[in-house]
Amino acid sequence: MLFLHFINQNLIFMEQNYSVQRRPESRSRKFWRIVFGSLVGFFLANILIVFLSIFIALGMVATLTTTSTPMVKNNSILKIALTGNIEERGEDNPFENTGLESYGTTSTGLDDILNCIAKAANDPNIKGISVEIEAPVAAGAATLKEIRDALEKFKNSGKFVYAYSEFFSQKAYYVASAADKVFVSPLGHVDLRGLCVQLMFYKGLLDKLDVDVQIARHGTYKSFVEPYIQDKMSPANREQMTLLVDHFWNVFANDIARNRNISVESVNLFTDQLLGFNPKTCKAHQLVDEIMYPVEYQDMLHEKLGIDKDAKMNTVTINSYRKTAGVKEKAENIAIVYAFGSIYDGKGDDKNIYSENICKEIRKAYQNNKVKAIVLRVNSGGGSAAASEMIWKEIELAKAAGKKVVTSMGDYAASGGYYISCNSDYIVAQPNTLTGSIGVLGLFPSLQKMLKNKLGITLDVAKSNPHADYLTGVGRPLDELEMKRLTSHVEEVYEIFTQRVADGRNLPIDAVYKIAEGRVWSGTEAIKIGLVDQLGTIEDAVAKAAELAELSNYGIICYPKQQDFFTRLFSKLDDETKIEQALQQQLGDLYFTYKGIKTITDSKGIQARIPFEIVICD
Repeated sequence: MLFLHFINQNLIFMEQNYSVQRRPESRSRKFWRIVFGSLVGFFLANILIVFLSIFIALGMVATLTTTSTPMVKNNSILKIALTGNIEERGEDNPFENTGLESYGTTSTGLDDILNCIAKAANDPNIKGISVEIEAPVAAGAATLKEIRDALEKFKNSGKFVYAYSEFFSQKAYYVASAADKVFVSPLGHVDLRGLCVQLMFYKGLLDKLDVDVQIARHGTYKSFVEPYIQDKMSPANREQMTLLVDHFWNVFANDIARNRNISVESVNLFTDQLLGFNPKTCKAHQLVDEIMYPVEYQDMLHEKLGIDKDAKMNTVTINSYRKTAGVKEKAENIAIVYAFGSIYDGKGDDKNIYSENICKEIRKAYQNNKVKAIVLRVNSGGGSAAASEMIWKEIELAKAAGKKVVTSMGDYAASGGYYISCNSDYIVAQPNTLTGSIGVLGLFPSLQKMLKNKLGITLDVAKSNPHADYLTGVGRPLDELEMKRLTSHVEEVYEIFTQRVADGRNLPIDAVYKIAEGRVWSGTEAIKIGLVDQLGTIEDAVAKAAELAELSNYGIICYPKQQDFFTRLFSKLDDETKIEQALQQQLGDLYFTYKGIKTITDSKGIQARIPFEIVICD
């Protein structure tokens, strides 16, 4: 009725406003105007009601699907389909298994995979795991090792783990090699080629565009700025990159050799000679056990379960099984606070670390009387130094509140990522975690010449004081005094950063200076120089937190609470994420061209950030 009244009032308003230009309205005309307006309003209102009813119905279906606990049938296999991006945390698709899957997206999270594998080990209905590679896997080295370690632990239950793919990318094979048996298709391959770091340099592009970049940094190895001022790696950067990929490859090669019961020398020979493109050669070198078609692999699984080939095989996916494998809250709990992505000041989305957001979540954890210890899960290459300091302080407050804090490092915990980690009571990293990079920089582009020479746009300014336009707008070249002040600020932040590390790690400041200078370290090296306490998984970090807090029977609470599907659906920030994903998909190998340029615009203020990602060749 309100809607009809609104239509009617608008028609009356229009009539009143135009009455000067029209003849007096007859009674019959007024009657039909009112009837017509009411019909239009009624029609539009019904369309709106139908639309809302459909949407609410879909939501109810989604809610029922999400909240219902799936039944795991006896004699089932847990199917782990490794494909696409593996995020730190998964996202629900409420339309899954409803026939409306296209209305939502499902992101498989590392947390879901690990929880499901752990649950399956003690589930009498699960007889084994089938790891099936359906597409290239996008995940960091430490993420892959977390999954691999979980599979190895699962095998202690006496249940089987098999892995199959039509072709194994390098990342996929690293995970699959932890299986009891590995199978590949007759035209498949095992694409072992070694690891590399690929850096793209933008100096030539910036020169062509007349973009000036001014920098201030502390750290011989603080190579974040190199892509913008050089056309290749500096000797110091090449040194650390070479050592880093060597350490990471040693983890890969040793793990593969141990599980496949072959020598590391054999793995390296196979890799160096690029022998993986022939499946028979892969089998001859013991990288795979059998060569078979997908249908033959499914028949083999039937046989393993002791059922007829024509019988239906019971399988459960990660996306379904995670509804039964979620961690539970108890009277005493350990809080896992997730901090992943780049570090920024203020508020923002849940795809990055924003200081206000993450500090609020840490505060929730240590102010919760049921939480006795905190595990900070860090997967970050850093960002804003000021934001990192705010997060460091919140960890200090958590410890002052009597909570034990343990950091679990993912693929990256470097620069700002290490800044927010170093104040923990204990640090656990994977051997192929990238950490350290204790250094600071300031990067400030000037676009004035580009605007003038390329676009014909000039800038002028009126100011009250000589430096009123310092670090404003599109930027102008810094003068001598401004550069001096900027450099001084970078040095001050570096001294604070290194002192935080010295205090948090109980190291002499001179010892920190020797391992700082912006240099990156693998987890294996970091434990030797005192930056890390233990090599292990997030499960090991939780166990250590329980030990420090003297807990034996505890639950898990995760922060931040994840947004539901409908909140994400209408979120502007989620739209931005989708745009980013679309660009990545369309640009492919050229995506990091866009990403590099975007980094310049995002890197405002003093930064504690690494310049690159480890590229595992796939």
